[in-house]
Amino acid sequence: MNQSSVASQKTKWSQFGVLISVFFFWGFVAASNDILIPVFKEKLDLSQVQAQMVSFAFYVAYSVGSLIYFFVSKLLKQDLLNKIGYKNGISIGLIISALGTLLFIPAANLSSFPLFISGLFTIGLGFSLQQTAANPLAINMGSASTGSQRLSMAGGINNFGTTIGPLIVNLAIFGSVSTVLVSSLDSVKMPYLILGAAFLVVAAIFYFSSVPNKLVNNTEELADSASAFVDRGSPFKYPQLLFGMIAIFVYVGVEVSTAANLSEFMKQKLGTSTSGSAPYISLFWASLMIGRWTSSVDAFGISGSLKKVVQFLMPYLAFGVFLFVNAIAKHDLAPFYIYSVIILVLIIANMLSKGDPSRQLLLFSLLGIVALLVGIFSPNYQISVYAFCSVGLFCSTLWPCIFTLSISGLGKHTSEGSNFLIFMICGGGFVSVLQGYLSDDALLGISLSYVVGIACFAFLAYYAIKAKKDLKSQGIDLDELSNQNTKSGH
Repeated sequence: MNQSSVASQKTKWSQFGVLISVFFFWGFVAASNDILIPVFKEKLDLSQVQAQMVSFAFYVAYSVGSLIYFFVSKLLKQDLLNKIGYKNGISIGLIISALGTLLFIPAANLSSFPLFISGLFTIGLGFSLQQTAANPLAINMGSASTGSQRLSMAGGINNFGTTIGPLIVNLAIFGSVSTVLVSSLDSVKMPYLILGAAFLVVAAIFYFSSVPNKLVNNTEELADSASAFVDRGSPFKYPQLLFGMIAIFVYVGVEVSTAANLSEFMKQKLGTSTSGSAPYISLFWASLMIGRWTSSVDAFGISGSLKKVVQFLMPYLAFGVFLFVNAIAKHDLAPFYIYSVIILVLIIANMLSKGDPSRQLLLFSLLGIVALLVGIFSPNYQISVYAFCSVGLFCSTLWPCIFTLSISGLGKHTSEGSNFLIFMICGGGFVSVLQGYLSDDALLGISLSYVVGIACFAFLAYYAIKAKKDLKSQGIDLDELSNQNTKSGH
């Protein structure tokens, strides 16, 4: 690539800074759902599988939103985002999500579970459009060789939201961090109305920002020549996308189900109260932040020994954020210090991956299997909790890895492929409901129900190997790309 091309592909930080604000909201709401599950179960007298409908409604909304997007695009005979613009699409998505928060008012007044999940469903519909636009934009705002790292960085902001979300919502709903019971469902209304107002403010900021409405080509460096890209006429004719859709389904599934069932595991095995499990749910989501902050180091263009130092310090800086937030919430920090040892495993795995998304996907999937096996079979249930929380570490970079592998080489089909990937986020709903169903004592029980996650990680390991081969057959050599990153400091 010539010098001007390289210069044009430097990360556009001012635009990227605005873009990542929506990533924060996705994380804040997704993690807060894990607080709503036990609250609704308690106040509305629901079974565990019924309570998992919170996750189901929220994540299935992504699929419904993607279907709407697909059919509207067909009706217009043009891709929707290509017509209205990526930036504008995010603004519209935020407004839709804001409308969903309004449903919490009649839901709380009527103690109506269907209305509550309708509100979450509508929020998810808005997120679907936002995600379809924001993920390819994050990859596109600079060099393709650092696209997955930029998406990891955005994911790190997402998980800052997931880290503070459970604690803030727990405080807002319970009235204090130590309260065990909710006096009324009315306490659920205010946090979500404030959230809706924030959606509207950010929608306005996006509309007037310099975030681009169109994607530019930044993938020429991924192949030996332009001729390596062949338009196959349909995104479904690219195997990296087809199998990537399944990978997104099971990835979101294992991430959401692990966290969504953690509170019930702690209640059954350790006698932990609903509010008492909030710091551990926060640790799970903080683990994703820890991993994504670590992986995002490559996007800064740091090289040599300084890069290694930053790769070591970054995860502990993120862990420090978790400890700081919990200190403010007046939680006992002593049980969490041991977790710093587990973070070392993440650091080593990240260094071994060398910026290759397929290698990182394989390594982290195998470590996820190990973590779940420890959680299931450990005779010490406290160790099991740490093991289940560490699944967040090994899920942390899987989204950017899968997304990058899936849309690489799609050319003009990129936005359509992105929409199909967002459709598969529904895995978070289906897999969490499946695990909730299997957690019944008459079936597998809460501990053994985590075998569902093992199956998910096994497929992800397979996809890591397959996607690399499929991309290489299309002229996209991930080994060569990671070598270029290592030499250039990217």
